[in-house]
Amino acid sequence: MSTISTADFTKGMFIEFKGEPHLIVEFQHVNPGKGSAFVRTRLKSLKTGKVQEFTYKSGESVVEVPVATREMQYLYKEGNSYLFMDNFSYEQFNLPALLLGDYVNYLKPNDTYQILINGDEAVGVRFPKKVRLLVTEADEGAKGNTVSGATKTVMVETGAMVTVPLFIKQGDTIAIDPETGSYLERA
Repeated sequence: MSTISTADFTKGMFIEFKGEPHLIVEFQHVNPGKGSAFVRTRLKSLKTGKVQEFTYKSGESVVEVPVATREMQYLYKEGNSYLFMDNFSYEQFNLPALLLGDYVNYLKPNDTYQILINGDEAVGVRFPKKVRLLVTEADEGAKGNTVSGATKTVMVETGAMVTVPLFIKQGDTIAIDPETGSYLERA
């Protein structure tokens, strides 16, 4: 493990904080008029999924955690964890629902995802910016109900409920932002 300065921080970097690997979710260099500069960070624990804020002195050294990314296929849910399989070695990894957060609503079996590995342990998933899912249940939009911005709620193939425009029908494939759960476009 190598040490880096707070000046080297980037969003998405992994560092050691209180003896555990954490993901830098956000950071901001602050140079107040009085006193010394500092770096305000939001760190997400790879073990518990908890996000916390911490302030480092500018130029302070921290340990960078080596995290590899491997392509893995999502297989199925088992209890409170989700099973992924490495596409090359066929090694299987369990990821707890806590680490996946709301993204579990958009996981499709047999799709490939980028899994973050620290040593021999899966510690997270690099989520895509959008997921494409099939609409399985949708009510028809009422005629004359076409005021701009009119929406309805539909169910997608993973069981998640998504608010979409009235023109979306059952059988359509839609793109969803998994971070917010909002409709992006018809795919």
